[in-house]
Amino acid sequence: MEPLVSVIVTTFNHEPYLAEALDAILSQECDFGVEIIVGEDCSSDNTLAICKRYAEQCPGRIHLIASVENVGWRNNYRRCVEAAKGKYIAFCDGDDYWCDTHRLVEQVALMEQNRNIGLCYTLAERRNEEGELVGCFPIGEGHTSLDAMLHDWCVENCTTLASRELILGYYATEKPENHPEWLTEDLPMWLYVAAHSEVAYIGKATAVHRVFPDSVSHSTSLAKRLAFCDSSSNIKLWLDERYNHSRQRRHLLRERMNTALWVYSHIGSVGDFVKRWWREVKDDKLGVCNVVSYGLFVKKLFRLAKNK
Repeated sequence: MEPLVSVIVTTFNHEPYLAEALDAILSQECDFGVEIIVGEDCSSDNTLAICKRYAEQCPGRIHLIASVENVGWRNNYRRCVEAAKGKYIAFCDGDDYWCDTHRLVEQVALMEQNRNIGLCYTLAERRNEEGELVGCFPIGEGHTSLDAMLHDWCVENCTTLASRELILGYYATEKPENHPEWLTEDLPMWLYVAAHSEVAYIGKATAVHRVFPDSVSHSTSLAKRLAFCDSSSNIKLWLDERYNHSRQRRHLLRERMNTALWVYSHIGSVGDFVKRWWREVKDDKLGVCNVVSYGLFVKKLFRLAKNK
């Protein structure tokens, strides 16, 4: 049976988690073809052995793309997308997993009924390394317009089902390889899709995103944390200008300022905080009126005094 859906699993050093991710995908109850593309990026643990075992157990259903050397997360994503044959593509990184055996059926049905939908995503659970529930995402309502998604990001990658044609269009048009400053692939991809199609949201949890204490988006390193936050804000600013007539520019500049200053209020020096505040004010003169920034500065001083 030709696959209607290609599920892409990118994995690197995911030995403790990968089997759960693959088992959950294999347990989907579908009456259409589903292929699993596993991109293994030269792990240093036993991830490759797990990939090979599953590929041998499910010939024709699991296709393994392995590396003799590390190609990096961006190239790993892209080579898997280019290998996919399905009309639709779903994503599940090797340390996440799905928790609803009917998610593909529901998402495919929605997209087949309305061919204008290019992306369907759902609520996601967020759990820590111990498996404890630490929250859900999105926190509020899911959004379905580009303008709203720029204003309030809401898409967890492991919950998505999207048009393969539109994803390939993203790679051909936006050329993310020319943007090394973009530290995530899913954010610009889904904003691009939202700019070119309708978006649907299902308000129930169908997947679990594991939150690690030192991942790129939750790093305890000041430099890494700021780099990721700035990258996300600047991606949104870039796509807002390109596809949304810069309607969210002021909000996004304020969001970038508040996010960076929040990080500095917990990590870094007072001098670093002030330098960053001044840099943001130079980009947006109205930032001088940002009451939140002054509140964060007071909290910074309070923390320093408390720790003396």
